[in-house]
Amino acid sequence: MSLAQRLHANETIITAWSGVPDALTVEILAGQGFDAVTLDMQHGGHNEDSVLRSIAPVLRAGKHSLVRVPVGRFDMASRALDFGAEAVIAPMVNSVEDAQRFAAAMKYPPLGERSWGPTYAAPRHGSKDPVKWLQESNARTVSFAMVETHAAVAALDGILATPGIDGIFLGPGDFSIAWTKGDTVNGTLEGMMETVAAVAGRTRAAGKHAGIYVTDPRIAGRFVDMGFQLLATGSEHQLISSGAANLLSELRKSLA
Repeated sequence: MSLAQRLHANETIITAWSGVPDALTVEILAGQGFDAVTLDMQHGGHNEDSVLRSIAPVLRAGKHSLVRVPVGRFDMASRALDFGAEAVIAPMVNSVEDAQRFAAAMKYPPLGERSWGPTYAAPRHGSKDPVKWLQESNARTVSFAMVETHAAVAALDGILATPGIDGIFLGPGDFSIAWTKGDTVNGTLEGMMETVAAVAGRTRAAGKHAGIYVTDPRIAGRFVDMGFQLLATGSEHQLISSGAANLLSELRKSLA
């Protein structure tokens, strides 16, 4: 099943979050138990070349490939899809105009303005029929507009109503900064959880998908109860730190 099909089936998808721009590292990450791998170009180190090279090992591992593009780089959204990504997350979509520009880059006509050229995507997904690929692409590719600001929440209904926008991805770090007017960054801030839940509820009520970055795995179930389906977590830094701490703890217990 494609990522879009699994989301439509109301499955919970857990994606690792890759910021190291190295295909070999991504290959190791894709070999773990995650459902998907997201390549981060915004705050992570991924660039156009690393995205092109890193999608291949993700797909070989039978996992879904997502890309978060830099702010305003809707041209890279089209590139990511041409490289074989199934979904693109666009940060700081704060208005209907932003959503329209993002959707235009994500979808082929007549829904959008995406240019034709799946040089890598079609063969990487085993497609040899260009017409079928064209006809199925708009439904198969998933566009997540990030909600991170008060402006985005205010424009949420319009963003959700924009043709070609498939879902919302909430960035809790920036959301907490906006919520506290720059006083703190805390992705689990209790005071904003009612609004976080409302964003998920409005998104699902509109028939769209809801995703969120999970900074504390202990509250993942709470996010799913709110309506979030795509849960992102597990950066290389986090996984190496956690794995090293666990390994060293066991070693030191044995040495004691």
